[in-house]
Amino acid sequence: MEVFIVAVFVLGYFAITIEHTLKIDKLIPALIMMALAWACVALGLDSFEQWFDSANHVMQSGFSELDHKSKLHIMEQTLLHHFGKTCEILIFLVGAMTIVEIIDHFDGFTTIRNLINTNEKRILLWIMTGLAFILSAIIDNLTATIVLITLLRKLLPSKNDRLWFAGLIIIAANAGGAWSPIGDVTTTMLWIGDKVTTLGLISNLLLPSIVCMLVPTLIASFLPAFRGKFEASSDESIQSNSGSLMLYLGLSMIVFVPIFKTVTHLPPYVGMMFSLGIVSLVAEIISNRKFSITSIEKAEENASYAPTSPTFKALSNIELPSILFFLGILMTVAALESLGLIFEFGQDVRAAIPDNLFIMLLGVGSAIIDNVPLVAASMGMFDVGVDHTIWHFVAYAAGTGGSMLIIGSAAGVVAMGMEKISFGWYLKNISLLALLGYVAGGLVYLGMH
Repeated sequence: MEVFIVAVFVLGYFAITIEHTLKIDKLIPALIMMALAWACVALGLDSFEQWFDSANHVMQSGFSELDHKSKLHIMEQTLLHHFGKTCEILIFLVGAMTIVEIIDHFDGFTTIRNLINTNEKRILLWIMTGLAFILSAIIDNLTATIVLITLLRKLLPSKNDRLWFAGLIIIAANAGGAWSPIGDVTTTMLWIGDKVTTLGLISNLLLPSIVCMLVPTLIASFLPAFRGKFEASSDESIQSNSGSLMLYLGLSMIVFVPIFKTVTHLPPYVGMMFSLGIVSLVAEIISNRKFSITSIEKAEENASYAPTSPTFKALSNIELPSILFFLGILMTVAALESLGLIFEFGQDVRAAIPDNLFIMLLGVGSAIIDNVPLVAASMGMFDVGVDHTIWHFVAYAAGTGGSMLIIGSAAGVVAMGMEKISFGWYLKNISLLALLGYVAGGLVYLGMH
């Protein structure tokens, strides 16, 4: 049965990687393989000789000797444990996405556009990569990429110019997301899973991430694509006071979440829900509407009233398919972990090659395979404490390694869709820059430890 479960994961993930060929959204195979994996676990429960206690990170002693009822109880408790941990991540992401959508509802990101006053391509390159690095640490690398490519369209009329800038934005956004607990899904997973702390992550990964961003940007600034001037758009966006207010408030409340967790020791999603509540309250006051998030019936009764609510619109615009995709992936990996397969694989790998080499290869693998399942699997492989160097290196490798291929990160995929960047063009022009940055940052991290 274990072989069949692994086959379900391999085939399901293969379908995810070729979603553009199949023309089937990746959430569909993710959800199907999640259900099939746990169904196989339930059907083959009596045949399993071992079980992994995820809460205590040890193999369950005497599992094979238990009767069916006892095994079923353990499976139900394990499923509930993993579902709870997964929902912590998903609710956190929903809160962050909603805050960003509320900011965008008030056109708050126009504030950033109005701060850019240059027509030099090289200067614009440094401004955009710097913004990508900082914004991705606050609003995550995916959202930062969307915001900055949208700004690029208002600045650069030439699509060829935008392709080069978008490539460097992907590298910078992924580097910026690696050192922040809220900058990337993988770092959020490690943070919520109590593998890293906010201060530990920042202090260990800020410098390597900066180097990972600086090396490609410095090299690119001497390339022909970033020489000369560009004709800036003459359209001057008018920024309202409410837009600036919501931008600063939204970003501040997202940054407040790690502080809330440190002070209260509550799970991060609690702080994110608090921040969402504050931002929503201010948004509703500004829009002069009294709409309750829980009052769906009221929204249906007064259709002309509900859509004007910024909170209602934000909740309607969040990337729910991505949330369901993460649910499918994380719960499928949880099924493999529960059988002890991931833990045993991790022990075998650690006995065969050094940890640092394995993690560097994991980063390379994240350029081909989505980094979410890789990090989820690594969390079940290593039995080391909070803020161990392994967890920080995993966060760096998985977060920045995906930049080497355009399909290797969420930031790359969204840029690929927005600007129609081909896989071959990115491989030819950007991949080497990303590889040099990844290796440089990795060497800095190893030198620090």
